[in-house]
Amino acid sequence: MSYSPLAIKRSQVLGDIYKNCDPVESIPVFLNDHSGELLGHVDESLGPYADAFVFHLPEDVCKKLSSGHYSFWFDYDVLEDQNGKHRHFKLNNITLVGRKIVSRKA
Repeated sequence: MSYSPLAIKRSQVLGDIYKNCDPVESIPVFLNDHSGELLGHVDESLGPYADAFVFHLPEDVCKKLSSGHYSFWFDYDVLEDQNGKHRHFKLNNITLVGRKIVSRKA
């Protein structure tokens, strides 16, 4: 099985939690639920200024991910600073959930 890295902007993956999400070293990526099939991992190996996740997944999954066949679900911990004023999120894993793709007939 060949693996193809795919870079996607953090803001596109994280949505509303983007601004408050901690950087990741490397976390697992699962299919359908966090106890499902382990597909690979995601990291930020392009560096802190790239602001992108790099998904290390099988080539066929990368193709589907890049064409919108999956939604993102997250397992994360909510952490607060010592004052309890600022919340941030520490990602534990990302799960890809298949979307139903509707094809239009001409």
